[in-house]
Amino acid sequence: MAARYARRMPACSRFPPAQTPRLPALLLSGLFLFGSGTAQAVEVGEVEIRGLDEAMTENVRVSLSLVDAIGKDVPGRRLGYMIREVEDQTREALEPFGYYSPDIQVEPQRGGGAVSVTVTVDPGEPVRVRNSDIAIIGAGSDDRYLRRDLGAFAPSPGAVFDHAVYEASKARISRRLAERGYFDADFSARRVAVTRAEQAADIELVWTSGERYDMGTITFTQEPESIVNDDLLEKLIYWNEGEYYHQGRLDRLRTSLMRLDYFSRIDISPQPENAGADRQVPVDVTLSPAKRKVQTAGVSYGTDSGAGIRLGEERRYVNRRGHKALWQLDYAQRRKTLTLQYRIPAFAWLDGWYTVSLQAADEQTDYIDTRRVELVGSRSGQYNQHLNLIASMHVLRERWAYVEENGDAPDVEPDYRYATFSYPSLRAEYVNVDDRIFPTRGIGGNIVLRGGVEGVGSDASFAQIHARASWYRGIGERNRLIVRGELGHTYTDALVDMPPSLRFYAGGDRSIRGYDWREVGPRLGDFAVGAKNVTTGSVEFEHYFENSFGVAGFVDSGSAFDDRPDFHTGVGIGVRWRSPVGPLRFDIARGLDDPDSPFTLHLDIGSTF
Repeated sequence: MAARYARRMPACSRFPPAQTPRLPALLLSGLFLFGSGTAQAVEVGEVEIRGLDEAMTENVRVSLSLVDAIGKDVPGRRLGYMIREVEDQTREALEPFGYYSPDIQVEPQRGGGAVSVTVTVDPGEPVRVRNSDIAIIGAGSDDRYLRRDLGAFAPSPGAVFDHAVYEASKARISRRLAERGYFDADFSARRVAVTRAEQAADIELVWTSGERYDMGTITFTQEPESIVNDDLLEKLIYWNEGEYYHQGRLDRLRTSLMRLDYFSRIDISPQPENAGADRQVPVDVTLSPAKRKVQTAGVSYGTDSGAGIRLGEERRYVNRRGHKALWQLDYAQRRKTLTLQYRIPAFAWLDGWYTVSLQAADEQTDYIDTRRVELVGSRSGQYNQHLNLIASMHVLRERWAYVEENGDAPDVEPDYRYATFSYPSLRAEYVNVDDRIFPTRGIGGNIVLRGGVEGVGSDASFAQIHARASWYRGIGERNRLIVRGELGHTYTDALVDMPPSLRFYAGGDRSIRGYDWREVGPRLGDFAVGAKNVTTGSVEFEHYFENSFGVAGFVDSGSAFDDRPDFHTGVGIGVRWRSPVGPLRFDIARGLDDPDSPFTLHLDIGSTF
């Protein structure tokens, strides 16, 4: 930021030029040139700057013409001129930081055929804000959000007059005036007076807001072709024409249009210059359709599932009413899943979707033989930019048998258990991070509540709560700390009747690394059967290098249990890559609860909340 002010001062500043004597630098450069000859070319060597912090040092360095000549041969007369300019250029480079009376010593030295220069600076006392008259006159003076911005203006009285901070505060208020519909706002006073002798700065900054504009007509244009009805898009407009203008309303409209996923380009352009005498701002919304079909294909491999393929297709818009459809097939040697989904846009309460999905799954591993069919109807709603709510109704039919109980003889029919459960579910998803692809600050997570009643569509009564959360914290520019936690509990007296898909497990990539998938918890022989409760936690530290690759160290711990937890802890290291779709993680970990525990490998991609 500081480098922006290296060559000039803001137009609002008024003060006399520096009068600091320059005799030492003039004598040094003159004596040097007298001994070298003014026509002889001299190589410019190192330029060292002492006495300043990193930001000020960098701003001085980019301001010195002498630095641009390092490693070059320049005529002696030109070199003398550049040395004489060092003091003025250094002084000017320090003014944006509030230092107007520095003591500067310039020492050229010749050695090894080149001239090196040492610039020693004592910045002295900074200029501080003495008086600050910041105001808005007109209709905006009663706007509580603008008053809050005025109260937060920096630098405040007593603070160092930092030009970058001052310009940022000024720009923030000007931008806020436009965002809140004061399109005629302008400065009626804009002055900063610096008194060097008193090390003081007086700020006078006054805006005339003018009248506030209102929201006008919203016009949707789909080009080169129209793919959905305009009345569907108009349901996203939650305000009435003639209400006060606010850029945040248009930002929310943009977000809602993006969530629909119909369009590859969204251009929202307010036209205040076309507002009439009623000061209503028309808004043009130009939309370009996205590709109608999205097809996916890939290969997969899992220790339990074996080799497989993944195929799928999504229709972003099935018809002009904006319906969506999707099918997806995961077909592996020992685990197969088919998902069908149909979605209808919903705007009556909160922006969201009505969704109907049907999923069929078949799993035949070394320890379980299970088949499951689940029908789900749901209504989602975006409560605000961070919180999404989903209410759903589930109808589940599941069949399962454990190999350990039935033996693995091919001619023996497994003793299958069957379960039917119909139950409602509520899910809240909260994400408040600085970057959803690679977060370095914030928190994200979800909580699920669900339950059924025996005899009312379910074979057993149960209630269940399951919560997950992840906290992200950047440390410096290349480090990241991630803390993750999970809690789950099932209230039931009939766990034996609960199908495997409604039980809790621990172990694996996103649970406890160092243990295989579902390895931790109640077991039948060598295999997990699921539990009433789960609790897991993780602490991970990542360090990234300049090429987007990094390393990580982590500790995971937790348990899936019925009565008392049996905590298992795993530790490990990993390699990270900041890919365009999120961090790619490759980890090697080992459990600490058994001296003979093997190392496990874990591969995962994307950020999870």
